[in-house]
Amino acid sequence: MSFGQTFKALSDPARREILTLLKTGRMSAGEIGSHFDMTGATISYHLSILKKADLVHESRYKNYIYYELNTSVVEELMTWLANLTDEKH
Repeated sequence: MSFGQTFKALSDPARREILTLLKTGRMSAGEIGSHFDMTGATISYHLSILKKADLVHESRYKNYIYYELNTSVVEELMTWLANLTDEKH
């Protein structure tokens, strides 16, 4: 995991909202897009950034691509952040 890509992906409010939507389970790009007032191309761009950061996985079923949250990267990031606050004396 590249923290640079992860923080870049998390820096945008729309991408953070996409991750929040995916907490409930996998969704197609169309389902994700229905929650936003933006073009399909813009949704695809945001999903691409999230995939590059490994924050979401995609899977194909018939003619659809589904996206789901990659919790292992989120857990790794949370562990790293938690370790920053650990006091070691």
